[in-house]
Amino acid sequence: MIFVDTGAWTVYLDRKDQYHGDALKIHDDLGQQSIKLLTTDYVIDESATLIRYKANQSLAVEFLNHIEHHERAGSLIVVKIDNTLFEEAKRIFRQYDSTVLSFTDCTSFAVCRKHKIDQVFAFDQHFAMMGLTLIKP
Repeated sequence: MIFVDTGAWTVYLDRKDQYHGDALKIHDDLGQQSIKLLTTDYVIDESATLIRYKANQSLAVEFLNHIEHHERAGSLIVVKIDNTLFEEAKRIFRQYDSTVLSFTDCTSFAVCRKHKIDQVFAFDQHFAMMGLTLIKP
């Protein structure tokens, strides 16, 4: 199972982003290998908002439709951040006071730990800092 971060979702849909080609290749490779993906409701929230702000409402809706399609197909699991994960995220957030991490990143780290995920589809080096392996094209 591979965790998918905000950057991967947004770059995959942003044809102008410098990493768009890499994101397409990684997405296609994972699909061909039938590797199950996992993300969170916080990542979806952050991604939809960012896509809407950077691009437009239509592309943000396309993103949400993409998520729902993959959930129905069984290729994507969306973890809801519950109280236990939220508390773990707060602990991580407080621990890394000298590193600029979003709270959503901290929830993602907590989910990766809980689900014993060590590979991440992301362009955010904070995942590598946490000992997770970034998927490369």
